[in-house]
Amino acid sequence: MPPTLASLVHHSALKLTVRAGGDRLDVPVRWAHVSELADPVPYMEGGELLLITALKLDAENPEAMRRYVKRLVGAGVVGLGFAVGVNYEDIPEALVHAAEEEGLPLLEVPRRTPFLAISKAVSAAIAADQYRAVTAGFAAQRELTKQALTDGPEGLLSALASQVDGWAALYDASGAVVATAPEWAGRRAARLTADVQRLRERPAPASSVVAGPDHEDRVELHSLGTGRRPRAALAVGTAATLGTAERYALHSAIALLTLTTERSRSLHAAEQRLGAAVLRMLLAGEPDHARAVAGDLYGGLLDAPFRIIVAETGTAAAVRERGETGGDALGALAEVMESAAARSGEAVLVVPEGERLVVLAADGGAAVTACCDHAATLEAARPGGTTREALTGPDEDELVVGLSAPAGPIAASAAYKQAEQALSVARRRGRVLVEHEQMAAGSVLPLLADDAVRAFADGLLRALHEHDATGRGNLVASLRAWLSRHGQWDAAAADLGVHRHTLRYRMRRVEEILGRSLDDPDVRMELWLALKATSTD
Repeated sequence: MPPTLASLVHHSALKLTVRAGGDRLDVPVRWAHVSELADPVPYMEGGELLLITALKLDAENPEAMRRYVKRLVGAGVVGLGFAVGVNYEDIPEALVHAAEEEGLPLLEVPRRTPFLAISKAVSAAIAADQYRAVTAGFAAQRELTKQALTDGPEGLLSALASQVDGWAALYDASGAVVATAPEWAGRRAARLTADVQRLRERPAPASSVVAGPDHEDRVELHSLGTGRRPRAALAVGTAATLGTAERYALHSAIALLTLTTERSRSLHAAEQRLGAAVLRMLLAGEPDHARAVAGDLYGGLLDAPFRIIVAETGTAAAVRERGETGGDALGALAEVMESAAARSGEAVLVVPEGERLVVLAADGGAAVTACCDHAATLEAARPGGTTREALTGPDEDELVVGLSAPAGPIAASAAYKQAEQALSVARRRGRVLVEHEQMAAGSVLPLLADDAVRAFADGLLRALHEHDATGRGNLVASLRAWLSRHGQWDAAAADLGVHRHTLRYRMRRVEEILGRSLDDPDVRMELWLALKATSTD
């Protein structure tokens, strides 16, 4: 405990006597300060025991003493020590009455007690209190370290909650609660998720103080990790501001959890390298070798139906030109999926591949659901909350995701191609995420908007357009009508308003100009797609 006025009064060597404010002696004393100024307030910080001899005070003037004492109380002075036998043989009644009116403790200092003795007593008590706090802090650090080594983060949280006489909670990279101590604090910690997410937006290390749910307590939030993006967060809730010993315990817990987090990052990086090897074996058609390398690391993930997810940010070419990797968006997606998998106890294989992220996750599992939810959130956050079907493609810093159909280890290569195809469609359609299964329910026509397809169509039909430009017949329109009627002469001629013999002549001219036979179904298909591609202009 820090020194108080009561402890100074009970100090046998000081011989202090209480003359006023005897009911307020339990207040802590931050320092003992000597000042004979008529107005020492500008030099006060609050919490001081002011020592005077009234050398420059009109201590017998009631009005002057009321003003003097009122200023001291307003400045936070916790007590006034008056030395008798120097300028006054006794404390003037005007000062005693003023101290009683303002409730300011007034201590009589006998002549044989120098002010230096009081200052030394206060300083010694403060030093002793700080020593106790440091000693308690080291003891807390040893206990926290022991619990962290034996019981992991959960044991550390329990020890920390006990040290601060409150509760503690650990959050993962997505802001979800990982562990709490005591157990009853789980619901309280969950209601601070929004505050934790705001903290994660600030560069680490970061901290903030918030009011607990329903203002039940005071909560300190601290980010964990040494990288630019925090890897976790710690919340500590207490009824009052932390003292020195509690602060030591908190800082020790932050250091230990940060160390654990960074060690986990190293292990995570090693796991990703192993995961990359497993993925390469799966794509090479070697599922047995992949299982042997993976061992128990990925549980039953390689034996159950899984999905492959391929994600990029914007166009890979544009990202390469800028010399970036889109790490923020891809890292956020990886964190969301890994956190969801960890909470549900399922395995997930996450492999960064240069400018893209490849994930193998259980079909119908929490990781796939989290990926879809994350994509939906990003989609809704776009201007107007709608997808961009104008085929403008995503901005270079926006996430694009392709999701394969369910597959097994033998079909991993096919699933990877499906995810890449879905990714390509998502990029073309300006979508955040496209599932391969959705592609069959859509239309191939939007894909014709690609510049390469348009260039092919223009080249294929250029000779026909040049012929029509001379006014010698409408071959392009005739070809479109004939193909739309599946080669039925009468129906197509009726659509054009010409005789069927005229239409036959025009189709022979088409074959002559193009040098291709309309009897070939591949030729008819190419011409029809070319007509559809140019009709979107």
